[in-house]
Amino acid sequence: MPEVSTESRAVRAPGGDLTLSWAAVTHTGRRRDVNQDAVFAGFPLFVVADGMGGHLGGEIASASTIARLRAVVEEGTVTPQTIERALTRAVKDIASHPETTDDGTGTTLTGVFLDETADDPHWVTLNIGDSRVYLVREDQIVQVTTDHSVVQELVAAGRLSPEEAENHPYGNVITRAVGPSEGVTPDYVRIDVADGDRFVICSDGLTKELTDYGIKHFLRENVDPADAVRAMLDAALENGGRDNISIIVLDVETAEGVAARAADEADEGDDAESDDDAAEADESADAGEAAVAADDAATAARPDDPAES
Repeated sequence: MPEVSTESRAVRAPGGDLTLSWAAVTHTGRRRDVNQDAVFAGFPLFVVADGMGGHLGGEIASASTIARLRAVVEEGTVTPQTIERALTRAVKDIASHPETTDDGTGTTLTGVFLDETADDPHWVTLNIGDSRVYLVREDQIVQVTTDHSVVQELVAAGRLSPEEAENHPYGNVITRAVGPSEGVTPDYVRIDVADGDRFVICSDGLTKELTDYGIKHFLRENVDPADAVRAMLDAALENGGRDNISIIVLDVETAEGVAARAADEADEGDDAESDDDAAEADESADAGEAAVAADDAATAARPDDPAES
């Protein structure tokens, strides 16, 4: 089992400070010989790539794409424009590599980044292919990204139900990827920053083995991102592990949310202390009443004083 740990970072933002915590893992699974997935999790960008094409082609495609995106983070500015320039370079890297001779060589790419260039920092998801970004907010899980796949197009056209899509023979056929063509542009979705949000970024090796409800269950049961990642990976492997599995869990806390929770905890502590004081007062009153009752009983049992002579 790969080692998984939680990383955290405090972020100063115009709209309020944030604390981000995340954990990431990638695993070959139980049935594949090579892991063609690649992962990058480093503020402000969190992405998963799932390679395809030939024995080594997919691994090269995903690794090349992640390497170009890591360079964007190291240079300091992550925007849709810098991401798309990096993907153009990645396509050239893939095409020029001596071991990517398969015309179908390429990779999916999905993830989320914090756009700090705007006056109001916000999250932006990006997606090419059928890897996914989920958001859990207020105990509801939503798939933010839309799969670029044959079955998703059939579902959108009303020719296939979501249940039928799960076991469709074309389930692995995607309609957009980084690599097979020169031009590639992700789909983007803007998401406001909210306290308590949890993002799950994953390859289809996870979603083949766990339903949305299953993902939500393991998130609810595991507060720490590393624990959540390990729990989902274990469950996916237990359910078959038919593909490479990559998972990132990213948690968001705002300064306002942290302060509100601290105030609530203080109020609960005051309430508990008040309850304890009231209980002690009740116990003292009961003890006093018991003492009075005991004195009365003793007086009643005492013989009458002798009459004066």
